[in-house]
Amino acid sequence: MNPDNFSAMPLPELTPDERAAYEWQMWLPGLGEEGQRKLKAASVLVSRVGGLGGMVACQLAAAGVGKLVLAHAGNLKPADLNRQLLQRHDRIGQPRIATIVERLKQLNPRVDIVAVGENPTRDNVPGWVKQADVVVDAAPLFEERFALNQAAFDCGRPMVECAMFALEAYVTTFIPGRTPCLRCMVPEKPPHWKREFPVLGAVSGAAGCLGAVEVIKLITGLGKPLAGEKLVMDLGSMEFRRLKIARDPDCPVCRKPQQLTSS
Repeated sequence: MNPDNFSAMPLPELTPDERAAYEWQMWLPGLGEEGQRKLKAASVLVSRVGGLGGMVACQLAAAGVGKLVLAHAGNLKPADLNRQLLQRHDRIGQPRIATIVERLKQLNPRVDIVAVGENPTRDNVPGWVKQADVVVDAAPLFEERFALNQAAFDCGRPMVECAMFALEAYVTTFIPGRTPCLRCMVPEKPPHWKREFPVLGAVSGAAGCLGAVEVIKLITGLGKPLAGEKLVMDLGSMEFRRLKIARDPDCPVCRKPQQLTSS
């Protein structure tokens, strides 16, 4: 979906319970009741839902996004618990996705959750993306990130990209037909990238919260998204930079203008 089309969507009414739950954020200039109704009407895909994606999902559920499509495979390990705040120590060895759903439902029982106990691949991602208005990429592997990027641009869905390493993180937003894509920014998988890397949970949480703000801005029209720009953060020195992302004229994903769809 083109983010401009959120204003043209038929919007559901808010219940008295929802008005009470979201009252303080509806006081935000530029959000109001209409913005809250847009959040209720929206669907967001988050893949994966670990330290980064879990914080995105938590903030979106708290904000009142109507539907979350959540993809995360595997069983909980002790090493997950320093950053995956939707998990619980007593669930070690059990499927992560089940605990994720349970915790989010405890936070906001009004949210509709589609739980997928899989990690992204080129085969399964297109079906997930078609269920969403916005995609959030929080995957640790570049093969997964590239699959999400391809499907998002093929389907005309904006994608919020969150990543971190040690004390560094970045957040950006890709919009088909308007901005470069992930392949423009990272043409190939870095040769020495490993699945396991240094992680401080607070850094994952900081990047995840900023990613959630980007999603909310796309849906509601609040503020200005990081479209075509990358916010780079070094939380060790607390230095923040905004960098322009150059379009690759030979990019295999976005070199041709994308026809945005609402299917």
